Amino acid sequence: MDRLDVRDLPPAQRHDRIHDAFEALDAGETLVVVNDHDPSPLYYEFEAEVDTFDGDGYRVEKEGDDRFVASFPKR
Repeated sequence: MDRLDVRDLPPAQRHDRIHDAFEALDAGETLVVVNDHDPSPLYYEFEAEVDTFDGDGYRVEKEGDDRFVASFPKR
C-alpha cells in the first residue's frame, strides 16, 4: 500500500500527482491519499477515466475537518 499526502501541494498539481502514483501501482495494490477536503470529485474522475480503478473497494474516512483519508485500489 502506497500513501500520498497531497495537503501541502498546490491544488492544480494534486490530481496529476495522484494519477501518476496510482499508475505506478501493481494490480492488487492500493493508493491511500490524504487530502484536506472530501475526495468525492476525484473518486468520480477515477470511476469515469481509469479502467484499472476498483471503485467497489474505494473507501474514505473523515479524520478531522481538514483530513480525509481515501483508499484507491487497483485491479
